[in-house]
Amino acid sequence: MATISAGMVKDLREKTGAGMMDCKTALTEVGGDIEAAVDWLRKKGLSKAAKKSGRVAAEGLVAAQVRDKAGVVVEVNSETDFVARNEEFQALVRSIAAVALEKGDTEVATLSNQHYPGGAGTVADAISNAIATIGENMTLRRAAMLSVNDGVIGQYVHSPIADGLGKIAVLVALESKGDPAVLGVLARQLAMHVAATSPVALDAASVDPAVIEREKAVLADKNAGKPAHVLEKIVESGLKTYFKEVTLVDQVSIHADHAGKTVSQAVKELEGKAGAPIVIKGFIRYGLGEGIEKAVDDFAAEVAAAAKG
Repeated sequence: MATISAGMVKDLREKTGAGMMDCKTALTEVGGDIEAAVDWLRKKGLSKAAKKSGRVAAEGLVAAQVRDKAGVVVEVNSETDFVARNEEFQALVRSIAAVALEKGDTEVATLSNQHYPGGAGTVADAISNAIATIGENMTLRRAAMLSVNDGVIGQYVHSPIADGLGKIAVLVALESKGDPAVLGVLARQLAMHVAATSPVALDAASVDPAVIEREKAVLADKNAGKPAHVLEKIVESGLKTYFKEVTLVDQVSIHADHAGKTVSQAVKELEGKAGAPIVIKGFIRYGLGEGIEKAVDDFAAEVAAAAKG
């Protein structure tokens, strides 16, 4: 019997996109012949992943999971929205989130190499196997985690397609020694607020300096020609308005029971009820496919191009 090395398995996987265990099985079946193993996988329908890898995957699901004082959000993309309703794909996304939460690992490269629960192989292998089974390109795009020493992690998934799975997922971390019940309600309200308003940062100090410089440039251009001392005050005032619109603590709460109050004011008021100071440690908001350039099919142009050929 031919000896199947790890290098041979790696080479076959790169050629076909099939899972590691499938590659090892194929090589074993054909006595270590790489090309014969490629054909073996093709016959079994396990080499689809490589063919699908060039397609744009901008649909799929985002997932949020919370356990004890930590929570994660992950985004796994597919080519079509239809796949999001596939129970096998939902289980895949949910399991990847569980691995990230258990291992405390949200770096895509290392998370992909973590052991996948319920079977041999890694998270990357599980994705490759799902591609072969379902027939669409899929990618683990990103993952992030929040945790607290004392307090709670609030979770919200907008219009969930299944438990903890949807197109917008939010986590909010509240650091506090206060009443967990009060903190839990507040954290969920804040997570809903973040889902609705999509703040760019927690507070003014957290806004990317490059974003601030761009905003200053826009304000300066709009008021070009004014004296320098006047322009300086206009820019300063404009930035204050901008921060009120885009930073979580300065936004006006969307909830009726905090009507007219900023998020920071609402949190401060609840400290008495909670019995301790409350600090918003951070938030994460994932919107499915945000930032991905989706391919737009122009059927008429495609037909016209074919006719010219």
